[in-house]
Amino acid sequence: MAQEVRGVIAPGKNEPVRLETILVPDPGPGEAVVKIQTCGVCHTDLHYKQGGINDEFPFLLGHEAAGVVESVGSGVTDVAPGDFVILNWRAVCGQCRACLRGRPQYCFDTHNARQKMTLKDGTELSPALGIGAFADKTLVAAGQCTKVNPEIAPAAAGLLGCGVMAGMGAALNTGGVARGDAVAVIGCGGVGDAAVMGARLAGAAKIIAVDIDDRKLETARSMGATHTVNSRSSDPVEAIRELTGGFGADVVIEAVGHPETYRQAFYARDLAGTVVLVGVPTPEMTLELPLLDVFGRGGALKSSWYGDCLPSRDFPMLVDLHLQGRIDLGAFVTETIGIEDVEQAFARMHAGDVLRSVVTL
Repeated sequence: MAQEVRGVIAPGKNEPVRLETILVPDPGPGEAVVKIQTCGVCHTDLHYKQGGINDEFPFLLGHEAAGVVESVGSGVTDVAPGDFVILNWRAVCGQCRACLRGRPQYCFDTHNARQKMTLKDGTELSPALGIGAFADKTLVAAGQCTKVNPEIAPAAAGLLGCGVMAGMGAALNTGGVARGDAVAVIGCGGVGDAAVMGARLAGAAKIIAVDIDDRKLETARSMGATHTVNSRSSDPVEAIRELTGGFGADVVIEAVGHPETYRQAFYARDLAGTVVLVGVPTPEMTLELPLLDVFGRGGALKSSWYGDCLPSRDFPMLVDLHLQGRIDLGAFVTETIGIEDVEQAFARMHAGDVLRSVVTL
C-alpha cells in the first residue's frame, strides 16, 4: 500500500517550491524505499526548478541524500532494511558497452525506479536525478543505494551523493592529480572546494583557488588551498602562471561552467597539462578556442560527470577517510534546515552565503 509522506515539489518553471503530500508506492522488483535522514540543497535542484534540465514538471526535488532502507522489492540482494545508505544517481546496469568494457563509471543505462511517485490526485512526479529526496521517504532503484559505515553523520554523508563527490572526483578520478602537482581550481563553491580537498588528499604540492568572492577564497584555504587569487582584481591566468614559475598548473579544474572561466583554465595550464570541466554550463553556451592552441599546447581537455565516480567503490572509501580524520566532509555543511525552508535555502545559495544547506528530516 502506498505511503503518504511530505515532499518538496517544483510545480512549474521558476515557481516557488511547495511542500505537498506525496504517495510513495511499495517497492517493486529491484526497488527500495528509503527513509530520508538528510538531503543537501544542491544547485542542480535549482536548475530543475528554473526549467534548465527539462520541462517534465512537477519535479520532486532533492538528490544529495542519506538515509535508512525501509523496505526492498523482490530480487534485491545488495541492501536490506535497516542499512544506512547514501543515494546515488549512477546505478550501473552491468550490461551496457561501458560496463562490459570494465568502465562502469561511464554506464550508459543507469537504473531508476520503474514506478512513479505521485501527488494525492494521481499526478506523476519527476524525481530530480531519479531520486527525489526532499521527502520523508523516497522510492529508488536498489542500485541507487550505496551502503556505508553508519558511524558518519548523515548530513556529511549525504553530500557525497552529488556535489562533494563531483568535486573530489574531478581531482582524484578525472584529473588524476598526483603527488607534487600544481593544481588550480577556478570557482570555489561547494564543488570547487571539494576539488581543493581532493587535490590535497592526492598530495598536490600547490593548490591555487580562484574566485571573485574573498569569503569563498577564505573557505577554500580552510579546505587545503595553499594560494588564493581574486579574479575580480587580478588576471587569473597571469596569477596562476606567476605562482607556478611561469609555467602554469599541471591540472586546472573549472568548477563554474562558463566559457570565459573555461578559457582561463585552458591558458592557465602548463604545456601537456590537463583541464577538467566539472562546472555545469547552460544549453545556450558555446566555446571558441584557436584550434592551433588546442593542438600546440598538448595535454588533455576533459569533462567530469559526477566526478567519474563509481559509488560502490568511492562512497565507502571517502566515508572511511572521513572517519579516520583524513578529510572533513562535515566542513561542507553550513547549516541544517527544515523541509519547509528549501525556497529560502535556494536564495542563500544563489547569493553565495552557504556551501551547503542540509535539510534534516
